[in-house]
Amino acid sequence: MQRVVSTYRYVNQPLSAAMLAEIVLTGAASVEVFCAAGHFDYRSQEAVRGLADMLSEHQLELHSLHAPTERGSTAQRDSGVSISISETERIRRIDAVDEIKRALEVAERLPFRYFIQHLGHGRQASDPRKLDAAFSSLEHLTVFAKARGVTIAIENTPGELTSPITIQHFITDTHLHDLRLCFDIGHAHIEDGVEASFETMRSRIVTTHIHDNHGNKDQHLTPYDGTIDWDKVLSAVAGVEEPLPIVLELKEQSANNPALGEMRAAFDKLEKGLEGRRPRATRS
Repeated sequence: MQRVVSTYRYVNQPLSAAMLAEIVLTGAASVEVFCAAGHFDYRSQEAVRGLADMLSEHQLELHSLHAPTERGSTAQRDSGVSISISETERIRRIDAVDEIKRALEVAERLPFRYFIQHLGHGRQASDPRKLDAAFSSLEHLTVFAKARGVTIAIENTPGELTSPITIQHFITDTHLHDLRLCFDIGHAHIEDGVEASFETMRSRIVTTHIHDNHGNKDQHLTPYDGTIDWDKVLSAVAGVEEPLPIVLELKEQSANNPALGEMRAAFDKLEKGLEGRRPRATRS
């Protein structure tokens, strides 16, 4: 099982070598870095070089970057200025695309495989105008990303516009077949349900966001601390042809919580559950 930890747990602090050292203690070999002001300044060549040095020091790989969603946002404070590729106002949409391109340019100096992108911002109805705007954005961004060896993976998020079924229809209708999907289990749990969402997205899923909640808020809890039925989840995930990366995307609930030991224990439990459900020929 490929263990990946998202730096979203630390997003309200500047990314540091100490944080990566902690991530290593969970048994993870890769990270997903969240692009947010004050955490990782993707526009800064110095910051990118610093991240490359820190990853090398701790023998970690950069699995993915998460696209910026807010200007000046942290886990505790939103700036109120969204970065949305489905913005119907042309000037704001172009500005959002330019910002996304700055994050994708990290791959020119520090390679990574996946770029996790939201289709919209916040809970929104499925609006044809917003989907047309998203198409205009992604038609350009997929080419820009591919030239840098990066695959854009659209994440399912709460709301009709960004639901699994809307995203799948969007890719089919636009013929943007280079797009792939990031299955966010926590978001699925508070919307259409984990099993139904996974089946809808299955054919294009290449990476995941793994976290728990109690079905009503996007809490980003450690797996098994909420109400997700993990036995059913693991049975579904174990059935895919290529094993999916397990990306823990947790939120810091309080100082040093969740603890590193809890994160490692969650990884261990998920790995054991997956291995026990995979066909013998695919076990590693």
